[in-house]
Parts: sequence; structure tokens; C-alpha cells
Amino acid sequence: MDNNCSNLKTEKKVKSREKSSLRTHSHVFMMNDDENRFFSRFMEKYKIENKARFIRETLIIAMLTKTEEDHPTLF
Repeated sequence: MDNNCSNLKTEKKVKSREKSSLRTHSHVFMMNDDENRFFSRFMEKYKIENKARFIRETLIIAMLTKTEEDHPTLF
């Protein structure tokens, strides 16, 4: 009986995580030929297979870095 209860807790945790991490918002951007060529070479050189994940993580890192730089200071 206890084993069944722990399975239910695990299932609930997984379901709640899945709902919060669903990606439902789309953002589209364009690149010129030179940018696209550079991007493709970069992806190939560093063997990056998941473009969406790479772009998403790179963008979030840049945003977090900028946010940390812009925090208010007392002096």
C-alpha cells in the first residue's frame, strides 16, 4: 500500500512539472544570409544538434547576465 502511495506522489510531481515547463509561446526572427551562414557553421563546428534549445538557452543566459549587470546599487 505504501509503495502505491509513493507512486502517486511521483506522478503528481511529474505532471505539475510538465505543465509549468510546456512551451506554448512562439517567437520568430529572421537572419540575413551572412548571419545564417555563420550560425550554421557554428552549429556544425560545435556539434549542436538542437537549434531551438541552443537559441533559447543562449537568449536566457544573455538576459540574466544583463539583468545582473543592471541591478540597482547603493553607491
